[in-house]
Amino acid sequence: MSGDETLVNEKPGSAGASSIAANRLRWSIVGLLSLASVINYLDRATLSVSLPLIARDFNLGPAEQGVLLSAFFWSYALMQVPIGWAADRLSMRWLYVVTFTLWSLAQGLAGAAKSFIVLLGTRILLGIGESIYLPGGTKIVTLFFPREKRGLPSGLFDFGTRIGMSLGGILVPTLLVFLGWRITFEIIGFAALLWLIPWLATYPAHLPAQISAPPERAPRPDEAAKRSFRRAANITGVIFNRNLLGICLGFFCFDYYWYLFVTWLPDYLVTVRHFTVLRAGLYSAAPFLVFGVCEPIGGWIADRLIVLGWNETRVRKGMVTLAFFTGLLLIPAEYVASAKEAVWLIIGASLVGLSSGNLIVILQSCAPPEQVGLWTGFENFFGNVAGILAPLATGLLIARTGSYSPGFDLAALVLVAGLASYWFLVGDLKKPESAESRAS
Repeated sequence: MSGDETLVNEKPGSAGASSIAANRLRWSIVGLLSLASVINYLDRATLSVSLPLIARDFNLGPAEQGVLLSAFFWSYALMQVPIGWAADRLSMRWLYVVTFTLWSLAQGLAGAAKSFIVLLGTRILLGIGESIYLPGGTKIVTLFFPREKRGLPSGLFDFGTRIGMSLGGILVPTLLVFLGWRITFEIIGFAALLWLIPWLATYPAHLPAQISAPPERAPRPDEAAKRSFRRAANITGVIFNRNLLGICLGFFCFDYYWYLFVTWLPDYLVTVRHFTVLRAGLYSAAPFLVFGVCEPIGGWIADRLIVLGWNETRVRKGMVTLAFFTGLLLIPAEYVASAKEAVWLIIGASLVGLSSGNLIVILQSCAPPEQVGLWTGFENFFGNVAGILAPLATGLLIARTGSYSPGFDLAALVLVAGLASYWFLVGDLKKPESAESRAS
């Protein structure tokens, strides 16, 4: 069991005022999760935008710059499974407090770094702290919402990541010009700690009884040992689960495409389409914004169709399919002569965001309730392996061919190939049994 009680089972006979208060609590927490996601990706974007200034001050060569850029992903990827395990067992109120504080301090202290090694260490700490983002958010949505209504909140909390990228392309350069990179890191890092005030004021230490699930019967002493053994056996068996394998492979393909956008889009606009750096920042913000806005929309559309009686499996997977195919617009964007037409096609390719909320719900629908955090950790680990490979593979293709087209084409094709995992490995989206129920 998680350290939090679930909110999804509202008790019959609850007063109308209590139901309104429960909904207000749910959506307030989703809003705070979305804001945390904005801060999460704004922190990541700060280094990328500041890198030329940092490289000058520390006299860094290309190899050292590459190490610095990748350091975040070392700890972020390796922490996914442990933090997912923790999300299933600890209070999300306090787990978020600890991890958010760690990542904000790491971001702020980067501005005071006097050496390359210290700066590298702050990026590793940032990855440890921000590892909570997807496993934690996914777990909280599972606790707070019934399965047929999880698409919209899942899309909303992840929506913040894309807005963070858009904001980073506008806010960070402005701060750099007027304040320098050190103060920019300090402002963005330390100011974020203010988020903890509404979080502690909103997320209850004990969730309201009128909407929480009835507590489990305390196990007898002889049952406790059996449960511990079953949990250990089930955690070991997670990696052999066909649904989880399909989810991980599909998410790898999704994140390969996403991280191509994050790492190479601004450079492509400058190098190939001959935009100025400032103009490239503004134009690259538009696809990130569209990607983000599409996330809650895609989740909401699927939720509405399911409430109207449509088959959940076909709706969720169908929305993912539609969204993934829009990613193929990235291919003609490479070949049109007009830079404006290319930008519009790239914006169209950002409709892939319609899939994001549904990808999260597919995992929630397949994972045993007590293992949602753990499954998300495995999924996001695979996604961040793609985050390491996508920029490397694209860079090698550019170096070999002298063109950005093969790397961009590959990303679009990898994305569409991911549909095979969701359709042929991931089964029907049925209400999952708990691990202990299956073991018994």
